[in-house]
Amino acid sequence: MTAPLPNPAFDEASWLGKAQTGDFSAFEQLVGHFQDRLYRLARRITGVDQDAEDVVQQTFVSLIESIETFRGDASLWTWLVRVATNHALKILRKKRGLPIVSGSIASKSGHDGGSGANDSDEAHGLPHPEFIAEWRAGPQELAQNAEIQKLIDAEAANLDDIYRVVFLLRDAEGLSVKETAQALGISESLVKVRLLRARLQLRERLTRVLGDEAKRILSDHSHG
Repeated sequence: MTAPLPNPAFDEASWLGKAQTGDFSAFEQLVGHFQDRLYRLARRITGVDQDAEDVVQQTFVSLIESIETFRGDASLWTWLVRVATNHALKILRKKRGLPIVSGSIASKSGHDGGSGANDSDEAHGLPHPEFIAEWRAGPQELAQNAEIQKLIDAEAANLDDIYRVVFLLRDAEGLSVKETAQALGISESLVKVRLLRARLQLRERLTRVLGDEAKRILSDHSHG
């Protein structure tokens, strides 16, 4: 699920500076540099091609509107991720008939735009694995298996939004904990808690497919 790294030779600061002076060709360079990564992220969040395209378009419209006042407190990519994530979550909430609120990813319940969940609250009740077993292949081998990558994508799509988005930004896009926190408007400790929950849930689901039944260990919390 690791996204390709951006072109290291791309001089973002130079193109951004030119775009801020009204150079549209420089803005097009920025679009060309970031649009594929943004589309992949939006597609993973929304699960729909057309919605992902809409997210990318809306994100770059937001950039046009804000580029003159962009101060660079965070990297441009982190800023784009924050805007794209918010647009994508608004689309999901609209489809589910939920209120459209700003910064909905910050709230555990998703019903408010503030910091919402307390970090320690989310640390309680971490999922206990019901199915524990050795995997039939090692992590390196699994990482190189295209079918396994598809399985990871599919299982990640089933996570709750607040966990899935943290997992995508941190593990798929490679953002740091700090960058993920900036992009989502939550604390770094909350990023760590949600990432742990996402990884535990994913490992549980993947172990049911990849685990060796002959080497299964019944957990204290197992029901079967």
